[in-house]
Amino acid sequence: MKIFFTFFLSLCASAALYAAPYVVKDYGNLLQMPGFNSSLLEMHFKLYAGYVKNTNDLMSSLDALSQDGKSGSYEYGALKRRLGWEFDGMRLHELYFENLGGNGKPNASSPLYKALVAQFGSYENWKKDFIATGMMRGIDWAILYFDPQMGKLVNVWINEHDVGHLATGSPILIMDVFEHAYMPQFGLDRAKYIDVLFTNLNWEAPAQRYNAMMSAKK
Repeated sequence: MKIFFTFFLSLCASAALYAAPYVVKDYGNLLQMPGFNSSLLEMHFKLYAGYVKNTNDLMSSLDALSQDGKSGSYEYGALKRRLGWEFDGMRLHELYFENLGGNGKPNASSPLYKALVAQFGSYENWKKDFIATGMMRGIDWAILYFDPQMGKLVNVWINEHDVGHLATGSPILIMDVFEHAYMPQFGLDRAKYIDVLFTNLNWEAPAQRYNAMMSAKK
């Protein structure tokens, strides 16, 4: 009886977690980052909050349509196609904010740093390629991906939130280079924005992501 009750509580907890809406996370600690205007960051936080709201609204609407037997409708299809855009916009911003707020100095003894050096020849070589990816023309993200099958680290250009991601890959370091991320403060000087961003990277976050992927790979 005790085992059944424990199992029942576990199922209830899982159901509650599944039904729970996504919550806007607080990144107010980033407002003190040197080189970034608080007005730029506050605008960026509001944009992120919009992605969270839209993701919740979409999932709620899709669930309602499904329960009404309208999963074959035009409206259902249109909303389903939109979900990837809003969800990725939410999640990528969370990863981006979480790898900010540091002193910009990677730990040279970390497994991630050693992997970058081993694959790219040096940390500077990797950085040069990552920045070149972020400087490509277009609206985009620059993402350092980990390919678990081959153990490779790949700098990837993402044109839209939901286009260009590496299947089975895991994002390790995220850089937002959409115009909203820098133009209100830096204008057309994307290079300056990237330079300031690198001085504020929190390398502990990508290092932990990489370690988690390496542990899962074993």
